Amino acid sequence: MLRAFLIAVPVIMFQGVASVAQTVEAPMPPAAKPDPNAPSVPREDQIINLLDREPEPLFSDVETSYAPTLRSLAAPGGEGLDQGALYLMAKLTQDSQPLDDGLVWRIYSDTTNANGRLELVATSMGGDAEFRLDPGSYLVHTAFGYAQSTNRVVLGKEVQSKMLTLNAGGIKFGAAMKDGETIDQEQVTFDVYGMSFDERGERYKVVENIKPGSIIRLGADTYHVVSRYGNVNAVIRADIQVLPGKLTEATILHKAADITLKLVNERGGEAIANTTWSVLSAGGHVVVEATGAFPDFVLAEGEYEALARNNGRTYLHTFEVAPGQDREVEVVTSISELATQGTSSAN
Repeated sequence: MLRAFLIAVPVIMFQGVASVAQTVEAPMPPAAKPDPNAPSVPREDQIINLLDREPEPLFSDVETSYAPTLRSLAAPGGEGLDQGALYLMAKLTQDSQPLDDGLVWRIYSDTTNANGRLELVATSMGGDAEFRLDPGSYLVHTAFGYAQSTNRVVLGKEVQSKMLTLNAGGIKFGAAMKDGETIDQEQVTFDVYGMSFDERGERYKVVENIKPGSIIRLGADTYHVVSRYGNVNAVIRADIQVLPGKLTEATILHKAADITLKLVNERGGEAIANTTWSVLSAGGHVVVEATGAFPDFVLAEGEYEALARNNGRTYLHTFEVAPGQDREVEVVTSISELATQGTSSAN
């Protein structure tokens, strides 16, 4: 049974240093913006987190003209406000500095349309964001990579400022061979799953086909990571914990090798074309099949049997796969035929 080897080193999550300026066509009414150094808003004043509620209807993908364009909040004659203003900021943790890049804000109506979907009202990308909105109830969807939060806010003809704590961190993925041998990074991918199972017994897939060296932002939680070396059976699984405000460097250690098969008439001879191959496990199960003179596979450590079919004849050869020892495996026709004939005679 394959086991997962994991190196996890929590380090501080680096944040972007380039801020994104918010362009407005009218000045904001006098109101203090959140102090980045002030403690987070008490829980009773925070936005209600809808992740703790029943799932909301599906979000629509197209922005509508539900909210008017940016203009002066003041009504004609300077009496009162036509709209409310919502100013949003987000932190990774309660004690971290506000994020100044990498956020995606989406504002949705709180009611569904005729198709049963929520209407997208406005969007903003970067760090902090401000929106001019008609009075009413809205859903605020915040994304930082794959860390997400959906919250409700009720806005009147006023200015509101909200600070959201995402409780998020990240994983930096790496791959290596157990004993330090070189691994082809181009053939390694990672898939990230949640820990729970659905009614079909399958995990929810968060993100797939991540390459070594990539950094993925995720909500603080434990995730099931599947690393594949090649596309056959070199698969390692590990449960990795993401800590709030930290970057976990996770290096998956594989135990496999790249094997090329050749059917030859003699050792070191030319490969015979039009050969059909089956690679069997030690228990006789088919691991992979292919056709050609030089089939190439990444195989997990272990014992295998190569079965080659050519011109109506079958040739067998048993071979071992050692971690990191990429090599060619030759199946020689003359030796295989003698072995087959001897077995037939004995029977």
